[in-house]
Amino acid sequence: MTPNPTRAGRREWTALTVLMLPLLLVSMDVSVLYFAIPEISADLEPSGTQQLWIFDIYGFVLAGLLMTMGALGDRIGRRRLLLVGAAAFGAASLLAAYAHTAETLIAARAVLGIGGATLMPSTMALVRTMFTDSAQRAKAIGLWSGVMTAGIALGSVMSGVLVEHFWWGSVFLVNLPAMALLLVIGPVLLPESKNPSPGRFDLLSVPLSMAAVLPVVYGLKELPSEGWNVRYVVAITVGLLFAALFVQRQRTSASPMISPALFRGHGFTPALLLNTLSAFGMMGSAYFTTQYLQSVLGKSALEAALWSLLPSVLIGAAAPVAARLVQRGVERAYVVTAGFAIAAGGYGLLALAGTDSLWLVLAACGVMASGIVIVMSLLTDLALSSAPVEKAGAASSLLETGTEFGGALGMAALGSIGTAVYRHEMPDTAPAMAQETLGGALGVAAELPGRAGDALATAAREAFTSGMQGAAIAGAVLLLGAAVLAAAGLRHIRIRPQTPTENAGRADRLSPSGA
Repeated sequence: MTPNPTRAGRREWTALTVLMLPLLLVSMDVSVLYFAIPEISADLEPSGTQQLWIFDIYGFVLAGLLMTMGALGDRIGRRRLLLVGAAAFGAASLLAAYAHTAETLIAARAVLGIGGATLMPSTMALVRTMFTDSAQRAKAIGLWSGVMTAGIALGSVMSGVLVEHFWWGSVFLVNLPAMALLLVIGPVLLPESKNPSPGRFDLLSVPLSMAAVLPVVYGLKELPSEGWNVRYVVAITVGLLFAALFVQRQRTSASPMISPALFRGHGFTPALLLNTLSAFGMMGSAYFTTQYLQSVLGKSALEAALWSLLPSVLIGAAAPVAARLVQRGVERAYVVTAGFAIAAGGYGLLALAGTDSLWLVLAACGVMASGIVIVMSLLTDLALSSAPVEKAGAASSLLETGTEFGGALGMAALGSIGTAVYRHEMPDTAPAMAQETLGGALGVAAELPGRAGDALATAAREAFTSGMQGAAIAGAVLLLGAAVLAAAGLRHIRIRPQTPTENAGRADRLSPSGA
């Protein structure tokens, strides 16, 4: 029996391994400064505002440019954009490692964000074009989702180990070998792919997309720590207004950055919305569990990071199992619904945690993340399969932007619930700073004598745990609602197999030489 000529072979799977390198590093850079910032502060002496920008500029630039870079890759070639991004990411990593001023480090982190915005949609789009067999593509996307999730957890651990043995710049230098390898091997193994008829690039959509994304992400990320400050509400409102202008531009432009036709693809819109809800669940929990490990259980930052790796054991098996179930005929809607229900169960476990529940919290994180990875891998596969192959970059960038929005919204909404419960549970006699945050309470408690300090710290830890329980209940309810939406919205949606004509067209568009 002649094998299917569209099935990926050793070359494609090796190329996928190469693509995992930039994906892992881009996701690691979200958390790689967790342990380096004290040494950076001592060396560069940044102001409080500069320190915040050192942390945040990477994520803001990344989120703001995802749609632009996804559309650009469709036009100039996804491999070409990936290699340009890898070169920029490597150069910015070198600049960041040897930065002598806070301003230089902020600028380097901004360029890292630009590089990351080129790398993430390009890797996902190349997976879409390299794997045309639905079963193989589902497996490849499952691996992609697992690596991205693991990278965020691994970044903090890598940071702690490197800073303990080397200087803070080493957390950036680890990017160089991987980017160099990608630049050498990428042109050989990765096929070039692009839209054969992309049309004119709409320059006006670039600032509109950034003005829509950046204020909303900024406002949502700041709300959990400072509450409903007028500044953040205004930022979100301004971003939403620009989002409306951006949508209107895409609907009326002769050559839009994001084609409205994408949303007419069977399954794309529900996959995009449900993927955003899954990111809400994932990042909403992270806001509490990292603080719980350090401030409630008293773990050091490195100890907390190492403990947080344990849930990854469950994550690694989740996506392959989900893909296997769909391949064996289980309807995708049922598996996605089950994934949301599993994640809701993880939140249910988190709602049972007390002030000394290390293993319960770790189990809750593992169950929750496994459910989310099941959902994300299957929805990513559905969205990319529903989109035309020539618009794979734009489709990938929309998924990534939705993930950024969902994560920021999850931290804002659940963080606000937890903060409200914390403030309600704290005694009225506690100092004002102690009533605001757990960190503030522990700082005040450390300055109080004897039993007074211990009593305040105990009350704050119990109040924070109550807030985490309240947020966990809200998260479970939301994910159960998402499960209902998935069951209703994904029923009878099937991934349409590519026809021989489409596969022939793909062969014309994809070649190792990029011709």
